[in-house]
Amino acid sequence: MIRFLTYALLSAAALICSVVAVGLLLTAPAHTLIGPPPADLQARQVVIPSPSGALLQGWLVPGQPGKGAVALFHGVWRNRLSMLRRARLLKAVGFSVLLIDFQAAGESSGQRISFGHLEALDARAAVDFLRHELPGERVGVIGVSLGGAATLLGPTPLPVDALVVESVYPDIRNALNNRLRVVLGPVGPIFTPLFQMMLKPILGVSMDQLRPIKGMSRLPCPVLVASGTADNRTLLSEAQDMFTRAPEPKRFWAVNGAGHVDLEEYAPEDYRRVVLPFLRETLARP
Repeated sequence: MIRFLTYALLSAAALICSVVAVGLLLTAPAHTLIGPPPADLQARQVVIPSPSGALLQGWLVPGQPGKGAVALFHGVWRNRLSMLRRARLLKAVGFSVLLIDFQAAGESSGQRISFGHLEALDARAAVDFLRHELPGERVGVIGVSLGGAATLLGPTPLPVDALVVESVYPDIRNALNNRLRVVLGPVGPIFTPLFQMMLKPILGVSMDQLRPIKGMSRLPCPVLVASGTADNRTLLSEAQDMFTRAPEPKRFWAVNGAGHVDLEEYAPEDYRRVVLPFLRETLARP
């Protein structure tokens, strides 16, 4: 009996240590050297102080006056380079574009990825920067996965004129359930409570602070919600729930066959057909 209890305690301790190790790995910073902007963007390097405590590194791409400006927010473990295709697409039709690295990503400073909590402060800093640099332009945002969560998790609504959110999790519990199910199969969600317990000690954030779906109901602008029909990280039904919470005007785009992937790269012609008209209509200066 004593041997069994000892084995059980050691197994439990090993499991908890494994969860902590995985939690630390998942939130570890994703710093990388990026270098100067591609010449075709004609962009200038910018540095934006954020209330998250980070100095955000980015590029500001000039556009045609009156067309509008768009901030691009990347996904988890990515950086501004993952948004280059979108930047080129937007520049080609006249938008000014801001690409940034979130805190703890790319060349920006920061200690830990926070699944949108600190990144929401970065999103606000980026939008405020665009408003200051281009005071005559209407401002929109495209946020992908983590980047979309960052647009919705701030203490106040993001002051933008249009919002595109792609593949954004509704709350951290669903996000953990889905990802653990993908990795471990049907038993995966059993471990979700253990990972939830790690949020406060590792990130200093509670479960309730990681619920992007709450931010949908207070949006001050038109929104386009996009999701892949084969996404097993953010289920189509979860994206539809997000859409339901948003006030009008709003649009929903189900990308046929897409998983939790870059939707622009997966369906570039459909992306151009759906996203560009939405941004043109909402950001063009009267």
